Amino acid sequence: MPFHVSAPRQNGVRGLCTAALVAVACAAGPATAQSVDGRWSGQRGLASEYVGKGLGKSAGDPSLNGTLEASYGDLYGSVFASTARLSQGADAEIVAALGWRPRAAGFAFDLSVMNRDLPGTRAGVDANYWEYQADVSRRIGRVSGRLRVNYTPDGFAATRQAWWIEAQAAAPLGPRARASAAFAVRSADGGADYNAWNMGVKYNLSERWAIDARWYDTDSHALGENYDGRLVGALSFNF
Repeated sequence: MPFHVSAPRQNGVRGLCTAALVAVACAAGPATAQSVDGRWSGQRGLASEYVGKGLGKSAGDPSLNGTLEASYGDLYGSVFASTARLSQGADAEIVAALGWRPRAAGFAFDLSVMNRDLPGTRAGVDANYWEYQADVSRRIGRVSGRLRVNYTPDGFAATRQAWWIEAQAAAPLGPRARASAAFAVRSADGGADYNAWNMGVKYNLSERWAIDARWYDTDSHALGENYDGRLVGALSFNF
């Protein structure tokens, strides 16, 4: 259901997302909060670089990020925010989502609608847009797999409709470590088409703390430094 968001609406959503970012920072406490109506959870993180859809988004600089989620049964709402540094001036990326996570016939689904905003982008650049995403996952023995399809009818800057299709597989290496790898295809009208992949290991230091080391790369290094391969280390805290 493609549609275009007008400038006044973008500003309103941007304000809502910014307020939600403040909520992420304020709510990042030491424990998960329980309520009668549902459950709150979240994550804080520090990465050597912010990577999105296979591309470097913080110009090689470290990034801070946070996620806050409220769920009720299979339904959830979440806000993710990360520091960024893009050539169009953006200094952050904020993603607000509403979703549904049902299960059927041994498969787990995650269907969501997301609003993505990049505060700090210079005037005249379309920096607020909607995405529609569907994940389907299944475990077979020790290996779990996931297929993700992400679609936007009107993307960032001059990009119009765009698709991101990604396949991921993961397997445990022991009681605390897990290896995973993914391959994705990006196609866009008015934007770059490329293939991207990553592989790495996540290690749980404790119930709440984890570290991740991962190599990201694409087949389109000629398009700019953000398309180059990079090793990214991350530290996260779940609450």
